Amino acid sequence: MSSPLVIHSPDPFVIRHFRKNPMKQSRFSGSLFYCIIFLLASCAGSESEKKSSTDSTITDSNIAVVGPKNTTITTPQNVMVVKHKVSDYAKWKSAYDAYDSVLLANGIHSYLIGRGLQDSNMVLVTMKIDDIAKAKAFAKDPGLKKAWKKGGAMGKLTFTFVTMTFQDTDLVASDIRSRTTFTVKDWSAWQKAFEEGKQERLDFGLAVRSFGHDADDDKKVILITVVLDTAKAFAYYKSDLLKKRRAADGVIGEPDRFLYRGVLIPLWFKKIEN
Repeated sequence: MSSPLVIHSPDPFVIRHFRKNPMKQSRFSGSLFYCIIFLLASCAGSESEKKSSTDSTITDSNIAVVGPKNTTITTPQNVMVVKHKVSDYAKWKSAYDAYDSVLLANGIHSYLIGRGLQDSNMVLVTMKIDDIAKAKAFAKDPGLKKAWKKGGAMGKLTFTFVTMTFQDTDLVASDIRSRTTFTVKDWSAWQKAFEEGKQERLDFGLAVRSFGHDADDDKKVILITVVLDTAKAFAYYKSDLLKKRRAADGVIGEPDRFLYRGVLIPLWFKKIEN
């Protein structure tokens, strides 16, 4: 039996395989004559019907079809975030992984670890949470910070809670991210103005991955972008154009920016191997 033909689209997330059906093949040859007559009779149909037929999804029994997928998520997602330095990343990561069962028991799910672009021992940990009240209570547990410290975490540990309101899960070629935090005059006004600047960011090698605000204060914004072109992006960070853009968007003061590389990447970033 021959292997199924696979048609690939830009979206690699869901693949449906349709196995070859011998019965359908035998019926096909016997019905070919009637199909030709039917098609000739259909030629008198409207042009719109022809266009519609070309837009339909192929569902041949021997073809795997990958359809388009919307990669943006606008359902609010609460996350717990902590940034700190470690004495030894490998040692800390091993301790973090060993603590995963405790996190899960408290409705906290490991999501993303980033290592600083300038200092790889500076880590940014983002965890999805099921219940923000329960997670806040857990963050105050001395046992959590003790376990973190035992693994080699250095300095003061401050867990912050963020409500992400937009996420883009599309695959990208770069693992360099920028996490920018800043204060705005008004969340809704900032979001509207920010979304209007999408093309400008793309022109300077930046694409938005997610944004949201502090869980208790929507004037404190958190923005995650992927750096597609470091030269263009770094020049943009220093430009008057960006300063004017921030002022027009209602940003107060100077933003705090942390550049990092994604280490623990969510499942939807993993390349599917056929």
